[in-house]
Amino acid sequence: LSKANLPEADMLEVDLSFANLEYAILCGVYLDSSNLTDANLNNADLSGACMEDTILRGADLSFANLSGVDLTNANLSNANLTDANLSGACMEDANLRGADLSCANLTGTDLRGADLRGADLDDAELHRAKLENATMPDGSIHE
Repeated sequence: LSKANLPEADMLEVDLSFANLEYAILCGVYLDSSNLTDANLNNADLSGACMEDTILRGADLSFANLSGVDLTNANLSNANLTDANLSGACMEDANLRGADLSCANLTGTDLRGADLRGADLDDAELHRAKLENATMPDGSIHE
């Protein structure tokens, strides 16, 4: 599925674990409750996608465009989000434990209640990010 062009596709509850979706165009795709464990989404365009309750554990989302994506309650533990664009994304109550968010754009991202324990936020842009009740990398709860 590398370089696939599937904008606004309805793929609810699909199993794409270990799939190669590098450079795929998945703008506005519906992937709620899907399994993308260890999937390669490097440089993919998922802007505006609906991915609520999706499992992205260990997925490679480096350099991906995830602007405006809904990742509410998603599992992104140990995911690679290096240099990803997550501006305006909803990641409320998401599991980001051990995720690499270095150099990621999190401008205006909703991270309320997210679990960021052990996450790498080095050089991440957090301007206007909502962090209320988020568990920070050091285990503290953001007020």
